[in-house]
Amino acid sequence: MREVTLNRKTRETEIVVKLKLDGSGESEIDTNIGFFDHMLSSLSRFAYFDLKLTAKGDLQIDQHHTIEDCGLVLGQALREAVGNKQGIERLGEALLPMDEVLVQVALDISNRAYLVWEVECAGGNVGEFPVEMAEEFFRALAVQAGLTLHIRLLSGKNRHHILEAVFKGVGRALGLAVRGNPRFDGILSTKGVL
Repeated sequence: MREVTLNRKTRETEIVVKLKLDGSGESEIDTNIGFFDHMLSSLSRFAYFDLKLTAKGDLQIDQHHTIEDCGLVLGQALREAVGNKQGIERLGEALLPMDEVLVQVALDISNRAYLVWEVECAGGNVGEFPVEMAEEFFRALAVQAGLTLHIRLLSGKNRHHILEAVFKGVGRALGLAVRGNPRFDGILSTKGVL
């Protein structure tokens, strides 16, 4: 079924994620951080994942715990939903334009967690979303999902456009990587395991 529901509660956050890999890109997101909700909806839409995510966090302190923990739980859900990785493409890539911005994303569902983040973006906030938290979100996602994830900004300066292109690009690459390959039903690895 490639569908999973996870709950995680700590002293800092309470997060519920329902992820369906074989969806249509529908989402219901409520993190109390408007721009982050928009980004997670964009990731879901471009991956064709159905995603329900609610987060209650210590926003009176700042957004860090909520954003990072959403990455942790979404990564765990992705790992569980993909399962043993049998019959999937495993690799995904996207070259995603958004107005003046061009972002390149490449990923491997490899069980070798690694993030390369080459996104020069001016500091500050987009809405209530601190720009530097995008890297923390994707690091948490990559570690928990077992992704090798490369994200590069090739051109552009507008912070909103940059972050939106990144989230859409990662969504697109994930959607390609988890899809089934009818020509191959094993695990796409010369070792036979990941």
